[in-house]
Amino acid sequence: MSLSLDSTQLDRYSRHIIMDEVGPEGQQKLLDGSALVVGAGGLGAPVIQYLAAAGVGRIGVVDDDVVERSNLQRQVIHADADVGIPKVESAKKFVERLNPDVTVDAHETRLDTDNVEELVADYDVVVDASDNFPTRYMVNDAARIHDVPVAHGAIYKFEGQVTTLTPDGPCYRCLFREAPEPGTVPDCATTGVLGVLPGTVGCIQATEAVKLLLETGDVLEGRLLFYDAMDMTFETVPYRENPDCPVCGESAIDSIEGIEYSGGCTIAD
Repeated sequence: MSLSLDSTQLDRYSRHIIMDEVGPEGQQKLLDGSALVVGAGGLGAPVIQYLAAAGVGRIGVVDDDVVERSNLQRQVIHADADVGIPKVESAKKFVERLNPDVTVDAHETRLDTDNVEELVADYDVVVDASDNFPTRYMVNDAARIHDVPVAHGAIYKFEGQVTTLTPDGPCYRCLFREAPEPGTVPDCATTGVLGVLPGTVGCIQATEAVKLLLETGDVLEGRLLFYDAMDMTFETVPYRENPDCPVCGESAIDSIEGIEYSGGCTIAD
């Protein structure tokens, strides 16, 4: 790896560069690295903000929604002037103001079985900041097939959870074999969400993504981190690989073709 940090970058990333765990080589890894952020909403906003500030050189953002005023209480990269424009465009505009070193790939589309594998395979790490179970299972399956690690996060009212899915560890289906029935888990539009909650959870996801790109530290592989903002507590629960898992077990799939990501998002034996 050749180092090509200029004087402006040495200044911008100086607090990284003076760390033994990062240094100029680590910062170059970040600048040469790429991350796909699935969702530019509550979780995606702090993820995009901190990955861009850290100098991750290429950030892909996938979202087909537009900015609404009700988003602004928690989606911190969007502003009142952005209401009505695509979230990916608002995210790109935010990053361009924050850090000119970073290229943003704005994918204004809904992730589906036709595009997920191609998108996931084009990045070094995926951050799952989605808000629905079909997307979570789809991202997990595509990432496992293409050996791409995933920093996963989810939020509900005052609570959040984070785990990291590496190619060598258990996958999301090892943790949750099936999705709950549609309609049994309400979304934030129905129940609400504490505005600062996704900031905390998204920052943890961004931290995991940076560590993956730097190849340093212990990530949340095989561990599910629970955060309760009301009680201000963190708890970590271990989980293991399932040898019968259809995605990472002994009879693992090699394509998502034909999988129906609806209902319980199950894979037929």
